[in-house]
Amino acid sequence: MMKGMDETPPADDLAQGAIEPLEPLSRRLAPTRQRLRRRTGTGDPELDARIRALVESIEVDHPALLEDIVQTAFVMARSADRGEMKLVSRSLRELSRAFRIFGPYRGRRKVSIFGSARTQAHEPEYVAARDFAAEMSRRGWMVITGAGPGIMAAGHEGAGAANSFGVGIKLPAEQEANAFIARDPKLIDFKYFFTRKIAFIKESDAFALLPGGFGTLDEAYELLTLMQTGKAAIRPVVLIDPEGSRYWHEWRTGVEEHLVANRLVSADDLSFVKLVYGIPEAVEEIERFYANYQSARYVGERLVIRLEHAPTPEQLARLNAQFSDLVAAGAIESIPTTAEELRDNDVVDLPRIAFQPKYDFARLRQLIDAINAFATPAA
Repeated sequence: MMKGMDETPPADDLAQGAIEPLEPLSRRLAPTRQRLRRRTGTGDPELDARIRALVESIEVDHPALLEDIVQTAFVMARSADRGEMKLVSRSLRELSRAFRIFGPYRGRRKVSIFGSARTQAHEPEYVAARDFAAEMSRRGWMVITGAGPGIMAAGHEGAGAANSFGVGIKLPAEQEANAFIARDPKLIDFKYFFTRKIAFIKESDAFALLPGGFGTLDEAYELLTLMQTGKAAIRPVVLIDPEGSRYWHEWRTGVEEHLVANRLVSADDLSFVKLVYGIPEAVEEIERFYANYQSARYVGERLVIRLEHAPTPEQLARLNAQFSDLVAAGAIESIPTTAEELRDNDVVDLPRIAFQPKYDFARLRQLIDAINAFATPAA
């Protein structure tokens, strides 16, 4: 029998990644939700036994999760119509292909670039996207765009095909992939916007947005919503206004005058985005986000933040004083690598801090900025 097949997966096997909610154990396994997370099988013991035997006969990572997926497919087949089955089948194939293509590049950071498909090569927005992508590529980053024309083509032109991914969408008005990525094996075409968005959110370590239409604004608001609610990992988001443009400046002014002023969002929520006016400023903002901060995950009720440099006692004291409103109990403290992280081989060699936070992700974004101000180790 394969390891883990007779065990209920530990709660923290639901470890937070780029597209998993950043939530403590009590919230993930609240009594009203626990029943939904428990694997109950198909309701047919004979079928469950056959599924388990099949999974046990195959050497595969995470067999309990595979068993759950297969069981869920059989349960769905009893009530879903043909259209619903096609939707799920196609979605799984699209996600599987995306995971497979991105897999070999897990060790490299990636930035997604969003903007208008209608932007022409001579326009300042195109030049800015191209130059930004080129500079990020020189610094070891890879670039992800929607693979179409305009800003998307500019990103691929700047980064070069070797450092690019194309995450395309099939539209009724056929839009071919731009010439810089068209025949590259890292081009992925999606039928559904939601699976495409999962790929963007899951694979990106940063986001850069240039002026664009409905699609660009949709992507901007979705990023803000996911980070504001803790449904995606916090990442740096830069809004680039090229020379002569006031697009994002006026967007931010509108948000401040209508959303913040009417208390529809908090002023702190604007911490999730940074308005910049040039390529050096955009690059600096993204790299500053990772100057000290590396990643975060919950272990039980505590949020564990992995760092490049361990904080000094004086720096910890400053964090506790500045962010006391974010701490639900106890204090922000340095800790060793937890048993759960060791079990998962999850960034085990870096120093870390931990605390039990309140549910305020905008303040958490500000905490990350404060941590990054400690980027240079004390002499």
